Amino acid sequence: MGEQLTEFNDRDRQKARELRRVKAAATALLVFTAGLFVLARHYEPQHWAWGYLAAFAAAATVGGLADWYAIVALFRRPLGLPIPHTAIVPRNHHRIAETLGEFIETNFLAREPVEARLREVDFAALVSEWLSDRERSAALAGFVMRLVPQALTSIDQSGLKGFLGKRVMAELERIELAPLAAGLLSAVTEKNRHQRLLDELLGALEKVLANEETLAALREKIRQELPALFNLYRADAYLLRKIVASTTAFIQDARADASHPLRREFDSFVSGFIERLRHSQAFARRAESLKRDMLARPEIAAVAEGAWESLRSFLEQDARAPDSQVRRQLEAMLVDVGSQLAREPAIRAEINRGMVQVLSDFVESQKSGVGRFIADQVKSWDIDMLIGRIELTVGRDLQYIRFNGAMIGGLAGLALHALEQGLKLHL
Repeated sequence: MGEQLTEFNDRDRQKARELRRVKAAATALLVFTAGLFVLARHYEPQHWAWGYLAAFAAAATVGGLADWYAIVALFRRPLGLPIPHTAIVPRNHHRIAETLGEFIETNFLAREPVEARLREVDFAALVSEWLSDRERSAALAGFVMRLVPQALTSIDQSGLKGFLGKRVMAELERIELAPLAAGLLSAVTEKNRHQRLLDELLGALEKVLANEETLAALREKIRQELPALFNLYRADAYLLRKIVASTTAFIQDARADASHPLRREFDSFVSGFIERLRHSQAFARRAESLKRDMLARPEIAAVAEGAWESLRSFLEQDARAPDSQVRRQLEAMLVDVGSQLAREPAIRAEINRGMVQVLSDFVESQKSGVGRFIADQVKSWDIDMLIGRIELTVGRDLQYIRFNGAMIGGLAGLALHALEQGLKLHL
């Protein structure tokens, strides 16, 4: 007929025994009131009190019988007879399932109550507390590291590596080098940091001029350029000393004087170069051509391939190592993230808002599916088992309705009989 609900357990069987006892007591009461009615009718001619007792018993019997019929009609056909509007639950099994699904979707999964309930949960605090525990963070880091070899193998086998390489190359091709270089140089020139570069260049030049091998090479070059007559008087050595001395003095003056003309000329050169990089189409075209030539070279692809292989080898070896550096760093990072969250209420509030938004959007998008799932599940249940579950849950209360019906019916019958006798006395 459909999927079976969970079989009855010991607690359910105990409830079933209690339900049978209550049913037996209600039935016994019905039999008692019927027998009392017969007895009272038999002795009614002997004393007027028997009439009141007969009226009470008759009405109690009718009330109890009517409530028995109503309760039985909810779940099955009374005495198996095809009476209309009985076996209400079985006949409306699918409609009840649809209504239940719609009710849960509309009332339990509506955005407002869902968001209100989610806002009561401090997700960030839970994450912070969990991550701050070093053992938990270590376990999480170990779990991540165990996945590294499989992840790397999957990347190689899936072609993701080639895809990522192409995407990186495509993004590099989209970068405009000239504006980028202009921005980098502008950052260098802030607070005259480019002047420190000039100081380094001048210092390097000064060291070159003090190098004996360099001086010997310069002297030889001067000797080759001078007429032979001048070389007889050692003019090459004289000229070299003058050139080196003048150049060294110039360098020292430039390094010592913050407003030296060389520095102003260097400022002007750098500023002009930055402006040309930023606005010159010729510079932009040359930079793009240089970039394309560089990216087209096979050495670039080889470097990228080698970098990936080196990274993969390192990660695989480190993941297998008992004292994995990456695992230690990941563990420390997770603990630090937990501690930072504990100290940053603004970040926790932002995380909580994001979690509420994400989860409420998810529930909103899936609630119709949840309602449909619940409806389909209820439809698939075995109707006899479902009725048994309902009876175990509310059956005792329903049986007590039979007791109440008998009592109220009896009191109503007694009141009507008294009213009837009172009217007879007055007529």
